[in-house]
Amino acid sequence: MAISAWTLLPLAIQIAWLSNSKVMVMSQVPGPRTRYEPNWASLDQRPLPRWYDEAKVGIFLHYGVYSVPSFGSEWFWTNWKNLRNPEYIQFMQRNYKPDFSYQEFAGQFTAELFNATQWALLFRDSGARYVVLTSKHHDGFTLWPSKSSFGWNSMDVGPKRDIIKELAAAVRKESDLKFGLYYSLFEWFNPLWTDDKLHLLMQQHFVDRKVRPEQMELVQQYLPEIIWSDGDWEAPAKYWRSEEFIAWLYNDSPVRETVVTNDRWGFGTACMHGDFYNCADRFNPGILQAHKWENAFTLDKTSWGQRFDVTLADFMTSKEVIKEIVTTVSCNGNVLINVGPTKFGTILPIFEERLRDMGRWLRINGEGIYGSAPWIYQNDTITPNVWYTRRQEASNGSVAVYAFVLDYPYDTNELDIYPLGRDINIFQNVMLTGIDMGTGGDILNQQSTKVVMLGMEDTKILWTTDRNKLHIVFPPKNHIDKRGLDFAWTFKITIT
Repeated sequence: MAISAWTLLPLAIQIAWLSNSKVMVMSQVPGPRTRYEPNWASLDQRPLPRWYDEAKVGIFLHYGVYSVPSFGSEWFWTNWKNLRNPEYIQFMQRNYKPDFSYQEFAGQFTAELFNATQWALLFRDSGARYVVLTSKHHDGFTLWPSKSSFGWNSMDVGPKRDIIKELAAAVRKESDLKFGLYYSLFEWFNPLWTDDKLHLLMQQHFVDRKVRPEQMELVQQYLPEIIWSDGDWEAPAKYWRSEEFIAWLYNDSPVRETVVTNDRWGFGTACMHGDFYNCADRFNPGILQAHKWENAFTLDKTSWGQRFDVTLADFMTSKEVIKEIVTTVSCNGNVLINVGPTKFGTILPIFEERLRDMGRWLRINGEGIYGSAPWIYQNDTITPNVWYTRRQEASNGSVAVYAFVLDYPYDTNELDIYPLGRDINIFQNVMLTGIDMGTGGDILNQQSTKVVMLGMEDTKILWTTDRNKLHIVFPPKNHIDKRGLDFAWTFKITIT
């Protein structure tokens, strides 16, 4: 993973949501087959397959040889040998013989407890809708028997297994999750890459002999519906021939109808090109974005790979995870939540707990997450830590607005929210997301509005209005706790 520059949405784009009752055009299902040219001007015209926008939640897996030392981060090799970080040098001096090489870690990458079915069932229960596995990180070690990585792949050394094949099969058998693959374009110490750099990238031997054969192999063998590119920052997209590869993905690959790509295809492409934007690691701008985007973040706050030099404070709490989901989805994003498995092939209980907590919350509140769209306001203009999404009710034309309350009002058990903003001017025939606002009376009233607390649908919610203010009385806290409602509390406000 690496941080890239990012851009924010101009405020004016929010106007589009005032009159559009559908998901953004960029999230529509591709129409009749279009041939895309190998240039950004053409590739950027491809509509985003609807499944990705509706999925909202994914699981990221950083798994590889770096899981063996389990120290520092997945950048262990370069931090040790290139950057000569004193902490890494001391770690190696204390625990390994003087001439120990990074390649020797591969023999200890045994994955003897790896059970793809267990992983798939956990991801299903987490409420995620897609999973992305690192097929190859910057150290070049591949989790499949790559024909271009002889002796440095999971079949030739270490597990002696095709990790990608096993996980893809289990995910597709045990769940409805989409399966995707991360692929690092560059490799720190690959001689073909370092030689291309010495020739100022005027030759493309590394791309011709390593990158492109592996990219094609991954797509044709494992049919990933997400290609999550990374390691792009040291060369332009023209060197990587990214436009050429993406055009093949969209036009002729076996996943051309459903595949989605991110934005890391060469320096200068982040937040500029791709089906969805990552922009930066842990990117969460907190305001509405015009283009579909993804917030990739780690449950271990600092490392993508598994490490044992951690304390409890290094892990996100379940409440923090839910907050990240809510604030991201409210602003037109997806979340990709990273877990680092151990060298044995297991997922630590603390990661499993966070994912199961997330799944329990999504089973109750997912109605306001999956398939939702941004509301006219992403968060409340008056009351802090209240965020909104919406869903169009096709049967009667009503709109459901979901208010996610991130901080429980313990002192009063009551809350004032402003789902229509603090001030709204009402004009004749003005349409707000398909609702005729008219000119007479309050917009929110007992005749036109229904308020339900998700998870407490059989409990009458007491509420009153004063023009745009919605005053909500929570059910007794003991009743809420008995239902297992925690982390964030969701009110569905249906307006007809």
